[in-house]
Parts: sequence; C-alpha cells; structure tokens
Amino acid sequence: MHRFAVLLLLIALPAFAQTTVDAQDVDTKLDRVLKAFESLNHRLDALEKRVDDGLWFDRIGDVATVEKVRLYGPPKWKEESPTAIGAGNPLKFWAYVFIPLDHDRKSSAPLLIFSHGGVHGDFSTYYTHIVREMLAQGYVVIAPEYRGSTGYGRGVYENIDYGGLETEDAHACRNYVLENYPFVDDDRVGMIGWSHGGLISLLNIFNHPDDYACAYAGVPVSDLIARLGYLDDDYRDLFRADHHIGQDISENIEEYKRRSPAWNAEKLETPLLVFTNTNDEDVNVLEVEHLIQALKAEDKEFEYEIFEDFPGGHSFDRLDTRQAQEIRLRIYKFLAKYLKPPHEFKNVVELHDAGYR
Repeated sequence: MHRFAVLLLLIALPAFAQTTVDAQDVDTKLDRVLKAFESLNHRLDALEKRVDDGLWFDRIGDVATVEKVRLYGPPKWKEESPTAIGAGNPLKFWAYVFIPLDHDRKSSAPLLIFSHGGVHGDFSTYYTHIVREMLAQGYVVIAPEYRGSTGYGRGVYENIDYGGLETEDAHACRNYVLENYPFVDDDRVGMIGWSHGGLISLLNIFNHPDDYACAYAGVPVSDLIARLGYLDDDYRDLFRADHHIGQDISENIEEYKRRSPAWNAEKLETPLLVFTNTNDEDVNVLEVEHLIQALKAEDKEFEYEIFEDFPGGHSFDRLDTRQAQEIRLRIYKFLAKYLKPPHEFKNVVELHDAGYR
C-alpha cells in the first residue's frame, strides 16, 4: 500500500472507531474502506506510470524515437460471464517501441522483445541503461505492458495470466513490429527478459520456436510449484485470487505445471542462454537448476551459467557496476551470434559509453 494511502487510513480509523455499531457493520464498513484504498493505489500507480513515461523521452530521446502503441492479444483465458458485453474480445494492452535515431531505414535491423519482470510490474525507466545499450548496437526494441501490468488501473491488473496468455501479448508485439516496420528483419528476432520476464522469454520460444532466432532468460522464474512452496501466503494469494488461477497448487497442479518452463523443457528448439545466481533473494537458484536439469534430461542444446554468490543477488547482471556490465557484454555477444546487430560491442568500454551519458 502506498504511504499516502496508509496515512489516510490512519487518519480515518480513529473517527471510524468512535462510531457505535455492531461487529458485522464494522466489518462491512472496513471492507469498503480497504476497497477504496485499493482503488486509490491503482490511481497512484497510474500517476507514477505517467510520470515515468515522460522520463523515457528525457532519458532515451537523444538516441531513439520513442513510441507507446496500443495493441491487442488473445481474449481473457477465463471470463466471469461468457455472455457479458465484450466477452471474448481481444485484450488490449500498451507497448513501448524504441528505434535507434541513427538507423538508416533502407537497411535491415534486428528486433528484441523485452518483457519486464514482477508479478504485477511494469516496464519502467529502471531499464534505461539496458535499453540504451541495445539501441547503440542497432536493435529495435519493443517492450510489452502485458496483461496484469501495473499502472493501468484495476482492470488491466486483474487481467493477469502469469505464464499464460501474457506470453501471447509478447508474441503480438513481435508481429506488430514486423507488420509495421518493414526494415526489421523477421529472421533476426530475439527474446530477452529477467525474472518473470525470463519466464515469458522461455515460454515464448517454447510456444513459437520458428519465430525467434535466440533468447536470453536471466534469473528466470522456472517452477511455480517450487516457487509457491518457498514463498509466503501473500505471494500465493496473487495466484489464488479469483481473477487469476483461483486455485491452490494442491487443487490444480497441472495448471501450475503448464505455466512453468521447467515442466515444459521438451519444447525447446531455439538457441538459449540462461544465467542465474546462487544468492538470488527472489528467484531461488533451485528453480533455475530444475530448469537446467530438465533441459539436459531432454537432451537439449543450450548455454547457461550458475554464478556463485555474485554481488547483486537477483539483479546481479542488471546493475550499473563494471562487473554487471561485463556480464551483459557476454549476453550481448550471445545474442549477436544469431541476430547480427550492425554495431556489436567490442568491449565493455563501448558498452558503458552507450548506456551512460
């Protein structure tokens, strides 16, 4: 809950407590108050998103054209009422498009689909340095604000489909760019993402192996069954919510397997690089180890590294440190083998100069 909302709640409760009502009436009124603050949280998230959108132009505008486009993916995976008005319609979402300013549109360019992390996260200027690094190499970048993202109100938030049709929103971004920017090479399309974004990268190449030349999955959520076992009830509630899966793992284990890359390893056909870290405080390394073991069991070819207690934990290769930059250089070299960007980095100095003004 936002600090402002908490402050208002603390102000309101004393006056509320002085009212003489029965226990049921108290519960009813308190529930209304909490719902009102939940709505306020969504409004504050939307305000933060608008502010951050403006920052994108400030931080990227010197090297890229920036567009925010409205797209659509498949209909909701489950409808409250299949006969309600609008039921079955494609689900609309936003996406950011970044195109290098210095790209000659008479020549071809590779594309990266970059999915953000967080159960209910968003694509924010946290990623400024990474997007600048991609642009400097000549990549066109599209970043989906897939169903369930934060900053677009309760409706988008409650459309969450973690490990489900959100992956098709990312795939719709690929198709949008190829249909609308003829200079983008449809044979040089890659996926990249960290954490939840890593899961989306994995499931996308599993479901559409012919549409991607390669993928990077950093500290990817890999096994929801294990993950919901070691995290707390607040996290589990995000999946048990009626607007989401609505069931515990014990009630529908197959549904959680369907949404977990480690349980779908037999589908890998695309060149893949996976990095993880033993001191990750978010995605425990055991999840990614399960993914690695499952891919090996299926005799799949892929590249990976398990970093040992690397500084930065979950964010170890996204930080601004020289060590993190050196790891990102390795990631870009892997991608470059398949996507052939026009300006591949030769060293970490070039990477730093691109990412930081």
